[in-house]
Amino acid sequence: MDHKGWRVWAVIAGAVFAMSLHSAQAQEAIGPACDNRHFLAVQQAFEGGSLRGDQPVHVCGRVIAVSRQRRTRSGWHGYFYVDVGQGVSIRIVSDLDRMAAPAWPWVAKGDAVDVVGRYYYDNPRSQGIDWTHHGTGRTWGMPGYVAVNGARYQ
Repeated sequence: MDHKGWRVWAVIAGAVFAMSLHSAQAQEAIGPACDNRHFLAVQQAFEGGSLRGDQPVHVCGRVIAVSRQRRTRSGWHGYFYVDVGQGVSIRIVSDLDRMAAPAWPWVAKGDAVDVVGRYYYDNPRSQGIDWTHHGTGRTWGMPGYVAVNGARYQ
């Protein structure tokens, strides 16, 4: 392998290491149990302008609404809303093409859910939790999941 080839290999290896490190740090940051207080603090920090960039979160609560599936530029998605306490609900985005789950909707109003994913905040009307599936990507290195009444879908 020539010098240029080694440099390309080093960049790729570094990116893979950084992604796995990010994933490990993210998993450690959210912990094994849901933490709605942490989520609400992160949400407040975004709204106050003191935090930017997507954040790993682990929330739980009751489903308050389920939307029909929709096709986006990245495939079929299912959407539902979870009450996380203190009068706050958050939209959950599930990539149906990537999740090993039954046909949509596999969640219903009143179900107890536990969700791990990426919290994004564009503005107060555009926010939610996505990357709730087993996959990772260039921009997000932590797999997520949705557990519905104890049944876990990734």
